[in-house]
Parts: sequence; C-alpha cells; structure tokens
Amino acid sequence: MGATEAGGRHPVVAVVGSTGSGKSELGVRLAQQLGGEVINADAMQFYRGMDIGTAKLPPWERGGIEHHMLDILDVTEEASVSAYQQQARRIIGDIQSRGAVPILVGGSGLYVRAVLDVLEFPGTSPAVRAALEEELDRHGPARLRERLAKVDRGSAERVRDDRRLVRALEVFEVTGRPFSSFMPERTYYQAAVQLGLDVDRDQLRQQLADRVDRMIRSGLEAEVAHLAAHGLRQGKTASRALGYAQFLQVLDGTISAGDAAAATVAATRKFARRQRTWFGADPRVEWLPWKDPALVEQALHHITRTLEQ
Repeated sequence: MGATEAGGRHPVVAVVGSTGSGKSELGVRLAQQLGGEVINADAMQFYRGMDIGTAKLPPWERGGIEHHMLDILDVTEEASVSAYQQQARRIIGDIQSRGAVPILVGGSGLYVRAVLDVLEFPGTSPAVRAALEEELDRHGPARLRERLAKVDRGSAERVRDDRRLVRALEVFEVTGRPFSSFMPERTYYQAAVQLGLDVDRDQLRQQLADRVDRMIRSGLEAEVAHLAAHGLRQGKTASRALGYAQFLQVLDGTISAGDAAAATVAATRKFARRQRTWFGADPRVEWLPWKDPALVEQALHHITRTLEQ
C-alpha cells in the first residue's frame, strides 16, 4: 500500500456494518492485499470460548493474517470501551511501526468510534454505580429514567438498556456533566478510511436466520452449557450476548430450544437494524454493495482514492 499519512504511518482502514454482512471475510481479504493486520471491534468476540454464537472466524479461516483483540476476556469479566480504546490504539501503533496496515473490523459502534475518533471517557465510581444498581434492582428502571431525563434529556432519549441507564447517571453524579456531553464529534483521532457493507435487508433477514440455524447445528447450546459452567451467568456483558442469553434460558428449562432459536433470530435482526442506523448516521462511511463480486476491488479503489485526496 503506497499511500501513507505524514510521518510514514499507514492510516487505519475500518470495515463496519451490520452483523452477518461479511465484515470479517472482507477484513481478511483487504489485509492480504494491503499487507495488513486485523483488530477486532466486535465486543462479544473479546470472550474466550464464545466462538460459535459470535461467528468468530476460526484460525484456519483467517488467511494467515494476524488478528488482535480476540479471546482477551473471560466470560465473567466486563468489557470496557475505555480499556479497549487504549489497547486497540497501542496495537494500531505497533502495526504501523512495522510498516503494516491496521484494519479495524467489527460492528460494535461505540468501540469503533472509540478507536477512530477523538473521544474522552468520563471517570467511574464503583460506589456510585453499586448504589444505582441496587436502586435499579429494588425499584426498576422507571425512577432512574425519570431522574436521567431531568439532568440529561439527550441521553435519556437514546438509552435503551439498564446498563447504559446506570452508566449515564453515574457519569452525571461523578462529573457533574451530562453523559451526552462526552459523545465525540466526528473527528478522526488519526487518518482513517471507513468502509461499510451495504446490505439488501430482505436477503440479510434470511441470511441471519440461516446463520442462527447453522450455529445451533454446530453446537451453540453445548457451547453455552460449557460457558455456563465457567461463570457465564455472572458475566454482565457476556451473558447478554445474542444467542447466549436465549440458550441460558433453555438450560434453565424456561423456554424450548425452538423458542430460543426464534428469539435469537428476532434479536439478531433487530441488532442488525440498529447497527445500520448507527453507522448510517456517519457521513464518512463509504458504503459498498455486500454481494458485489468485485467488492474487494471496489474497497481497494476507495481506499486508494481517499488517501490520495
């Protein structure tokens, strides 16, 4: 790859978009063509043993390309965007120092932005968080959501789950600033190129259903059972992963495997829509047709064209 930014470092190439769109495969192909290494930006692929349900590329499908930030956490550990930012940026620097191209691949939107954009992370307080979590357990989310709306309406309108609700209130109590004030501008931390895979929604819906079916036939329930014996239920992040949360209920006897499969498909489709909305809001993403036979060539053309501007 000939084009580099000032100082001789190769810019970061990011491959983003919906789950099931082929990001991992494109990342490998680009790394082979450009002389690159892949940095994972799928938060659930951080976890050791969470292989089938996260569609993690097995070593023999990685094309001889070095992959970073896979299998770095136990299922009992909680993923941290701040820690990820530090680790991923260090790895990117190491890759660039060797004259190689860092290729960020994944659909966890905030993790991608944490690496690519200028982004400040507010402090934390275990004591404040514990108190908020206790209140959440006692009274449910409604009271906390009302409190958040009074101090940070922007976050209250965006927050969709209890974890982010607690985090938004924790940030306000610790810093005195709304959590929404820490959201980044669309300013790259260093030179970068973002490629998004533009999917046909009907095709993706069917493809996601087929993928979940393959996961189940490949042993997803057994994988969940194995991880449950090693603390999956205690993991605040890992236990909520698509497929894993549903099949934990199968192990508990509360739903059937068929119902878990259907629920996983529905949740995965919903997640894919949220990813498309997240990345679609970023005007810097160049969208490429996911099924185009010339996808790799198009991606390489766009990377070269962008870096020459």
